[in-house]
Amino acid sequence: MSPGVLLLFVIGYFLVLIIISFVTTRKASDNDTFFVANRNSKWYLVAFGMIGTALSGVTFISVPGKVGAPTGDQFAYFQFVLGNAAGFIVVCLVLLPLYYRLKLTSIYGYIESALGKWSYKTAAGIFLISRTIGSAFRLYLVVIILQKFIFDSYHIPFAFTVLICLLLIWSYTFKGGLKTIIITDSLQTLFLVTSVFLSIYFICRSLDLNTITTFETVKNSSYSKIFFWNDLLGNKLHFLKQFLGGMFITIAMVGLDQDLMQKNLSLKNIREAQKNMFSFTGVFVVINIFFLSVGALLYIYAAHNGVKVEKTDYLYPTIALNYLGVVPAVVFMLGLTAATFATTDSALTALTTSFCVDFLNFNKREDINSKKMVALRHYVHIAFSGLMFLTIILFNAINNDAVVSAIFKIASYTYGPLLGLYGFGLLVKSRMVNDKLVPFICLISPAICYFLSTESKRLLGGYVFDNELIIINGLITFAGLLLTSKPKEAIAAL
Repeated sequence: MSPGVLLLFVIGYFLVLIIISFVTTRKASDNDTFFVANRNSKWYLVAFGMIGTALSGVTFISVPGKVGAPTGDQFAYFQFVLGNAAGFIVVCLVLLPLYYRLKLTSIYGYIESALGKWSYKTAAGIFLISRTIGSAFRLYLVVIILQKFIFDSYHIPFAFTVLICLLLIWSYTFKGGLKTIIITDSLQTLFLVTSVFLSIYFICRSLDLNTITTFETVKNSSYSKIFFWNDLLGNKLHFLKQFLGGMFITIAMVGLDQDLMQKNLSLKNIREAQKNMFSFTGVFVVINIFFLSVGALLYIYAAHNGVKVEKTDYLYPTIALNYLGVVPAVVFMLGLTAATFATTDSALTALTTSFCVDFLNFNKREDINSKKMVALRHYVHIAFSGLMFLTIILFNAINNDAVVSAIFKIASYTYGPLLGLYGFGLLVKSRMVNDKLVPFICLISPAICYFLSTESKRLLGGYVFDNELIIINGLITFAGLLLTSKPKEAIAAL
């Protein structure tokens, strides 16, 4: 498909988002609007919009690609999704009521009241580092696709492509923040879901399959195995590893993450927030079934037509943009763009909110909505956009899949200490942490986990860690906090 057509489509797409931003911020663009959308959001819009934020462009490309990976993944990812669903329920029933009871703008305010100032700053710092790296990595993977299929044709440098993407995101988020994002993410989720269903339709049409034969073809293919029960020690795809990993990763990277929780805190009350989470969970599970089905159909199509790709991540874009025709190509680009920018715009807003509230103490000021404070928030927003730009350029400079993947994995490790911090605050009421030691404990725990991930096969009788390593990470942090804590009675006596 012509790069010019794709480029015009991307430009038109962002014009729509900028118009939405203008409409949503005509009456108000102060800090309350930016941080929590004046706590007046509609639960069904938040629930639907969170789908796009939770999935990301990496999911859009990688989940279908992994179905036919040499590692034999097939539909094993659905085990992880079931764990995600269990994690969402825990977040809904345990963490959301806590956040609403304390009327938080930043969820890390809980850590300050439960553990202390240093613990609070450590939790917020973990989020800032992890979310910056994680969001930059997700955007980086998708910018590579845009560069390959659009911007290389115009000899535009990679750095300029990244800059264009971030400027476009900044242009529709800098005024309205969360209030704008709740609307734009709902629109982008609609595009994402539509593109998945239309992709299935176009692939099935090209393979002469109807609804019934499509189901049977996927079911009877060599890609449809869901549950893996063999070899608990050495198999990363084992059900328990995937389910428990999915559950605790969701608790940490959703329930303890300012990004997705910020949307929930914009609702009127806890009842609406829980209604939002339960609805979101149901749609999330169903849409992932369709992503996996797209993957199986893509590999079946590739086998029928002799399509070969260097990497599994290139399968979906290669077939959609080069083999299925103009409309399917536009549909794919629509879904990819929607998934990517629904994640990145939300992350930039959450990063700005966390820094303003957790480090600049916006929530403790009476003039939070003054022109001076709004201007300061604009500078913070620009700074994080610049930081994300530099991080993506660094990923590209490294240009080594193993190194970049390791960096992203290390970022995911940092959510483990958040599990330990919140677990200690919720479960241990009789002891007080040594607040000044908390930052060191939260550094040591991921380092131990990284060592375990590389040496577990040798040290633990062939055991291979996967996503469940986050549980060990949280337990190590919890143990460190417990060992260095003192009984509250003894502290009171002093």
